[in-house]
Amino acid sequence: MQLYSRIKEASWFEFNPKLVAALAALLDKHGRYNESEALISEAVSKLDRHRELAMFYCNLVESHSKQSSTHGFDSCYTQLYQLLCSSSSVYVKRRAFESMVSGLCTMDRPSEGESLMEEMRGNGLKPSIFEFRSLMYAYGRIGLLSDMLRIVHQMEDEGLVIDTICSNMVLSSYGAHNDLPQMVSWLQKMKTSTIPFSIRTYNTVLNACPTISAMLQDLRNNIPLSMDELHGTLKGDEALLVKELEGSQVLEEAMVWDSMEVKLDLHGMHLGSAYFIMLQWIEEMRSRFSLNNDGKPVVPAEVVVVCGSGKHSNVRGVSPVKTMIKEMMVRMKSPMRIDRKNAGCLIAKGKSVKDWLC
Repeated sequence: MQLYSRIKEASWFEFNPKLVAALAALLDKHGRYNESEALISEAVSKLDRHRELAMFYCNLVESHSKQSSTHGFDSCYTQLYQLLCSSSSVYVKRRAFESMVSGLCTMDRPSEGESLMEEMRGNGLKPSIFEFRSLMYAYGRIGLLSDMLRIVHQMEDEGLVIDTICSNMVLSSYGAHNDLPQMVSWLQKMKTSTIPFSIRTYNTVLNACPTISAMLQDLRNNIPLSMDELHGTLKGDEALLVKELEGSQVLEEAMVWDSMEVKLDLHGMHLGSAYFIMLQWIEEMRSRFSLNNDGKPVVPAEVVVVCGSGKHSNVRGVSPVKTMIKEMMVRMKSPMRIDRKNAGCLIAKGKSVKDWLC
């Protein structure tokens, strides 16, 4: 708070309601209620227009919910609801309902959020996919999986598309409650409905596989170094989950292949996903090192695996993905080595990689 007070006295400072809302919520979470309320009062005094005031309270509701601050959330929720009731603006009403439904769901109060969504309909506003996703994910997160599916069916009945984002939320909910058979069924539904998999799909599914997670916790273990070995290690639902992930476009999207360079980008992948994609990539590389129409081997000049340097890791500068990939390459006697110009990459000449794989 003292830092903010000093910053706002600077000549370049511009009042930002969203920043004030985030700071007020943080202060409230830490029990500094008087400072939080003073900051809110100061902001309210600067906001003359009804619409600006409503948007500020929308930001407050969202910020308090993200901080899981019940004290601050309930207070600003009441204020926003009063502003909503007194407003004639459709935009203000829609944004207020959106923030309140989302906030209640983030606070793990989806039944209240669902009641509010019905009130939204009573005000002549049709709920968007955002409100439905918020409800669906909140029910799933707290383990009310039948209610989660009920919301999914409501979305389908209203003509809303169950896309990759919705599907990842469903998978995440099943994974959080160790319901692997339902994850298998949902992946099969995604394939049947041609819903694309994403990196997050891989992250969610593979994080839910206890055998894979346990193997990768300690790289001194003899982890499987081929897809065949991995299939031989996994059993039951884990084996089925891994089987369902194969053949998706995620590998294709993570890979660039041309005559100058083959690049695999592992950014955004958790440890299990990076491991699984790496095994898939090795198989794909082996099959692509084939003959073209002229009977000459197709060999790129360079092969690069982008692992990241650990800027966003729990320990800055230490990339678990890079550590794992490096260990895999050493065990497989690969020519891939850490790039001297970019510590976040492994690199090798294309010919050396071809000779290694073939």
